[in-house]
Amino acid sequence: MNTVKFDSKNTKVVAHRGLSGIEKENTNAAFIAAGNRSYFGIETDVHKTLDGKFVCFHDDTTGRVAIDNMVIEETTFDTLRKLLLTDRDGVKGREDLKIPTLKEYIATCKRYEKVAVLELKNEFEKDDIAKICDEINELNYLENVIFISFAFNNLVKLREIYPSQKVQYLVDDYSDELPSLLKEHKFDLDIQYKALTEEKIALLHANGIEVNCWTCDDKDAGENLSTWGIDYITSNILE
Repeated sequence: MNTVKFDSKNTKVVAHRGLSGIEKENTNAAFIAAGNRSYFGIETDVHKTLDGKFVCFHDDTTGRVAIDNMVIEETTFDTLRKLLLTDRDGVKGREDLKIPTLKEYIATCKRYEKVAVLELKNEFEKDDIAKICDEINELNYLENVIFISFAFNNLVKLREIYPSQKVQYLVDDYSDELPSLLKEHKFDLDIQYKALTEEKIALLHANGIEVNCWTCDDKDAGENLSTWGIDYITSNILE
């Protein structure tokens, strides 16, 4: 298996949940696979376990990717760590497919000199956002992290702690109020790629807003977005 090559022009390409088109999403295998390729960044999601550990996982529950179903925030780290995830064919067996810690993900990004694109899942308390940043600071990598979140208040809280930290507000759809809202808070944007047009990207750029999109796996669509001047494309398989 290999990635789908496309003409990205000057667009920065981000591996969604690691190189999840080839390796199991949000695993160290997926992060390393992305690290060994030309990606600008590696994206993942962070959750807090019952005992206050930070792990890389997308869903609130483990059933979709592990068969055994546990609620991340109601389960201890040690229990979650013992859980084998299924491979991309839905079968368990690979001992390396386990839930990574936040620090393991950041260490991989640092080793391969990739920007970490870190989604804050759900609503976090400000203290927990500070703890996430503390863990990243222990590896001296915070300046190489872009935080993203569908929860606007997560980004507000983060900026209260680190006023210049790079952030992107995650949305499904474009609205006329977006440019002014983002400009007011000095946030960038991460939007579902089908919601974009060349004109919308130009308007966002005119307001000083960088534009990322999720999750584009279509070669022609990716090349159109690059031609329109989008700043980032997040993809499971395009490279």
